Amino acid sequence: MISKLPRWIELGAFMLALLAGTVNAVGLLGFAHQSISHLSGTATLLGAQLASASSASLHLAAVLLSFLLGAALSGFLISSPSLKLGRHYDSLLLIEGACLLIAIYFLNQGSVLGHYFASAACGLQNALATTYSGAIIRTTHVTGIFTDLGIMLGATLRGERFDRRKALLLILIITGFVAGGVTGALLYAQLQFYALAAPAFICFALALLYHFYGIRKPA
Repeated sequence: MISKLPRWIELGAFMLALLAGTVNAVGLLGFAHQSISHLSGTATLLGAQLASASSASLHLAAVLLSFLLGAALSGFLISSPSLKLGRHYDSLLLIEGACLLIAIYFLNQGSVLGHYFASAACGLQNALATTYSGAIIRTTHVTGIFTDLGIMLGATLRGERFDRRKALLLILIITGFVAGGVTGALLYAQLQFYALAAPAFICFALALLYHFYGIRKPA
């Protein structure tokens, strides 16, 4: 049951969704309208480019591979998908922030390596999404979040109990992602690719908060 989740989950999920929404907005505005925090659109573009035998296919495939490698790193450092205080979430957040800063450097040099580092950062974060007592938390896209809310509403109409805490968590993720889109658009208009520094520093701040919380309250 999601009621067993620790109370810091809501804040953490909102902040991670805000972070992902910001990165995705910068990607859409600056990476030739290419999504970064999720891969559905990129995979579709890859299929379309393959159909036309376009040279852009290699770049899109590399974006997908970068996301996969980021997720693989997360899977390597976290041995279990179950959420538990004391695991290497802070280390992963530091790596994610570093990837975003490296992405800024390459993007300002006009190098596509910046796309790959940004994609790897999002893959790493998406793999941070964990299962805990049957609850699945994803913060880099909201398709599943809206689906879960729809299922909950349908089940409620059928007479089942409405899980208010789960609904709150899902709504916070959606709100955070949308707010991140607003933030990313405003920052990109002023800072261009330096806008990615904001989510990078959010990563660093969350890593520090998690680290000190873990010291004060051991698992």
